[in-house]
Amino acid sequence: MTKQWDYNTFYERVGQQNGWDFSTMKVISEPTDWDFYDEVTRCTQTSDLLLDIGTGGGEAVLAIAEHAHLLVGIDLAHGMIETAQRNLKRSKKCSNVRFTQMDADNLQFPKSFFNIVSCRHSAFSASEVYNVLAEDGVFLTQQVSEHDKLNVKQAFGRGQHLGIEPGTLLEKYKQELQHAGFQHIEVREYNVTEYYATPEDLLFLLTHTPIVPQFGEIASDLGVFEQFVLDHRDEKGIRTNSARFMITARK
Repeated sequence: MTKQWDYNTFYERVGQQNGWDFSTMKVISEPTDWDFYDEVTRCTQTSDLLLDIGTGGGEAVLAIAEHAHLLVGIDLAHGMIETAQRNLKRSKKCSNVRFTQMDADNLQFPKSFFNIVSCRHSAFSASEVYNVLAEDGVFLTQQVSEHDKLNVKQAFGRGQHLGIEPGTLLEKYKQELQHAGFQHIEVREYNVTEYYATPEDLLFLLTHTPIVPQFGEIASDLGVFEQFVLDHRDEKGIRTNSARFMITARK
């Protein structure tokens, strides 16, 4: 198993190089049941204070900044926050947006401070979220399911959550939220086919995400990648899957 420090180093490097911006990739997918930050905005009023955990380079939350009175994005990786600060300056949305480096396991905010807390594809502490969330506040998280990019991970023989029974992470998060005190918990899931237009698009994904840990550092990776492209390419592109679950919990 890849050591935890390898992941931290990886996120620092990706944060400085790219943030969490995948807009250059050409990829199409079957329709999904929701867009995460659309769901966040549906729960947010313009008077609300919104916290985004694992904000990356801030690309997603900057697009919804006008929906909240104050938007605070945090990330553990210093490189991600540096990129977020640059993106913030370019966006000219400085008045109600703040980005800061912070550990999600130790949120440095007053008790019951935020009306909405969001977290996409990042670790969180249910008890910490509960503590900083106001009464009747809402927490929304979208996470990567165990069987996401399954054919990719099987081809390489290693991968994020490979070998873990689907649904394990969902149940773990639900139990943690219930234990923290959340009363109303709703769950949604999807698993759709997606197609990457070119090998370069898929290569960008694997290079900038932890789907296949230490991708490119093992001598056989290039050969495995080339064979995967041959085995899974058709007229739509290079086929894999996107699997996600979303939890909405109200305090």
